[in-house]
Order: sequence, then structure tokens, then C-alpha cells
Amino acid sequence: MASTITSPSVETSPFIQQHSAPLRIWHWLTFLFLTGSFLTVLLVSTLFSQRDNIKLVQDQLQGKGITVTEDQAFSVTREYEDKLWNVHKYLGFGLVFLLLSRVAIEFTQPEDEKLMNKLKKVKELRAKNDANQADYNHYMWVRISYTIFFVLLLCMGVTGLGLAFGRDLNLSREIHGSIKEVHSIIQYMMYAFVAIHLAGVIIAENGKIKGIVSGMIHGNRS
Repeated sequence: MASTITSPSVETSPFIQQHSAPLRIWHWLTFLFLTGSFLTVLLVSTLFSQRDNIKLVQDQLQGKGITVTEDQAFSVTREYEDKLWNVHKYLGFGLVFLLLSRVAIEFTQPEDEKLMNKLKKVKELRAKNDANQADYNHYMWVRISYTIFFVLLLCMGVTGLGLAFGRDLNLSREIHGSIKEVHSIIQYMMYAFVAIHLAGVIIAENGKIKGIVSGMIHGNRS
């Protein structure tokens, strides 16, 4: 009787996980809204900066035979900046909605895909103490960074709402200024996270951990 030879099972990387459709949609929508939010800040700080465009407006109108003061030109440049900030504000509202929806998604996720269970998995993997310990430690720091991301997103959303509705809440100028400063700091921390996240995914996809991006598109489901 011929014996049946079975190939040994290969344990997949903990980085390659199943992702439900709602989570994948949430991930890409959050990416788009964050990218849009960052772009509006970049445009306001560069191409549509109020102060930097005053001379441009004056020169353009001067070429048409119209002379305006700096204050008048500033009113024009401020309109464009205000429009961009309005776009930024609505993108912020979208991010707050996505954050709340992520909480709702968490309750409907399969047990093995819930965030808390993924954090528990870190402890289980590290307890193995086998040859893959370096990968498990890497996975732990990735999960910790995601937790930090959600905390930053929450803080950015709360401070953003404070800026958007500060007048309605009768916040003092000092409090408004403090909220704006905190919001700006968190914003740069988010820039850093997104940059590190993208770099990590690119390195992983070109290294020994492949399929992270396709998993977030197709879900890694059979």
C-alpha cells in the first residue's frame, strides 16, 4: 500500500490576516480622508498662503490698471484660504464619522479580527519563544502603533471639533489657541505615522512579508 506524503504545514506570518469587507472599506476611506486633509493643510501653507499671495494679487490687478492696498489684496487671498479650510473642516467631520463607525465595526467583527483579540494574540505569539521571536516582537510593535494611531485620531477629531465649534461653545481666545496648538502637534504626529506606515508596508512587500496590501484589498479570504 502506497503511503501518502503530506507536505508540512507552513505557519503564515501574523502580519497576513483576514480582513472583513467593512474594515477594508473603512481603511481605504480613512486613507483618502486623511490624505485629503493633509493636502488641504499643505496647499494652505504653500500655494494659497494668505501673506505670500498678497503681492501676486496686487501685481495681477496692477496689470489691469487697478491699484489695491495690501489690506484689499489680503481680503482676496483670505477668501481662497478660507475655502480650503472649509474643505479641511468637512474632511475632518468625515474622519470623526469614520472613527465612530470604526467603533461600530469593532462590535460586528468576527472574534479573531477584533482589535482586542489581536492584541491578545501578541501575548500568545511572544509566549512561544521560538525562532520567530523577532517577527513576533515586530508584530507587537505594529499592533501598539495601530493603537496609538486610534488614540491620535480620537484626539485630532476632538480638537478639530473644538476648533470648528469654538465660537458656538463660547470658548475663550486662550482656550481656542491651546486647542489649535494641540491639533497642529497631533497633525504632525499623524504625518509621521502615515509616513512610517507606508514605508513599513513597502519594505514588507519587498521583503519576506508579502500580501499585506492585497490582503487589505481582497481580505485574504479563501
